Amino acid sequence: MTAGVVWGRQVLALTVKELRQLWRDRPLLLYVVYLFTVELVLVAGGTRELSHAPFLVRDADRSAASRELVHDLREPWFTLRGEVRDPGEALRALDHGEVRFFVDIPPTFSRDLGRGDTPATVQLVVDGSRVVSAWLAPSYAGRIADGLSRDQAARNLGRLGVDVAALPTIENRRRTWYNPNLDDAWGNALAELLSMMTVACVLLPAAAAVREKEHGTIEQLLVSPLTPLQVMLSKALSMVFVALLGTGIALHGILRAVYGLPAHGSLTLLLAVTALYAFTNAALGLVLSTFARNTTQVGLLILLTLMPVLQLSGTWSPFEAEPEPLRAVMSLSPLRHLVSVAYGILLRGVGMEVLWPHVAAIAALGTACFGAGLWRFRRQFG
Repeated sequence: MTAGVVWGRQVLALTVKELRQLWRDRPLLLYVVYLFTVELVLVAGGTRELSHAPFLVRDADRSAASRELVHDLREPWFTLRGEVRDPGEALRALDHGEVRFFVDIPPTFSRDLGRGDTPATVQLVVDGSRVVSAWLAPSYAGRIADGLSRDQAARNLGRLGVDVAALPTIENRRRTWYNPNLDDAWGNALAELLSMMTVACVLLPAAAAVREKEHGTIEQLLVSPLTPLQVMLSKALSMVFVALLGTGIALHGILRAVYGLPAHGSLTLLLAVTALYAFTNAALGLVLSTFARNTTQVGLLILLTLMPVLQLSGTWSPFEAEPEPLRAVMSLSPLRHLVSVAYGILLRGVGMEVLWPHVAAIAALGTACFGAGLWRFRRQFG
């Protein structure tokens, strides 16, 4: 038996040992299963659209136009919680968090709307402490009010004998590529999958390495006929197996089966890049484990490292909206490049001819992290 075959069989045995340890650690195993299944369902079930936002109204006009406006502010975007006669009552409800906004219709609303020579105004008071709904509610309400205004203008022109259909108009035709229905579940679930994969790939090998430090088994491995390279490589390869299995279950069992996420590109290419990404993050976790003496310290190091990575790599906020120096720093994040790869393969259907710079960046970062981790490991135990 050649030395290369023996070396490979030793790495395989160590990799199986790592997987068995994960299987026997039931709390950690359940955590991994949760990340790739239940967490995706919880996140994909949410939405960033305005839904059932509660509001109060004061209708001082009591006209058909004001009633039409209030009627248009309907489900599923808004939920009318009642009418008040005193604006102070509505403001108190806003202060107590009972409603999100308050619509105040003045007594001259229908008269101004019918005359057309002065703007018809309506006051919208929004609870700005809830930023998402505070940003969405005026936008939704504004579009509804614009529709009412156009309808009233068309009726006024019709009474004057003007054929509204013959008037020149600007036709707005929008075409949305890759996600034509703007389905939130696609983006939310895919972003969460990439984020949770990152957490698992860094956490599991780091925790395993530190646990062996605490129990003293790492020294037992190194006095055996094994090299530091074999020990570290086996931990990274076991994480690659877990990441591929979890990604396969998440993609086929949840994202595609439940939420209809398409796969326009090559799933084989996606799994290959996922394996490379898992190796890169496992190497990062092993680097962090060399700076920690116990599981508490490695947990804090992982938290300090992953929080900016998860928030600034483009999963939950546009990467292009970040300041230029921050974008340069986050280009060193493997997740930043996996986001482009995953969205490119699944939603846009592109291949290596487009994605190769991101794949090369993940490979380079993985090589650097594994080399740094191996150097640190040899310094500590070599």
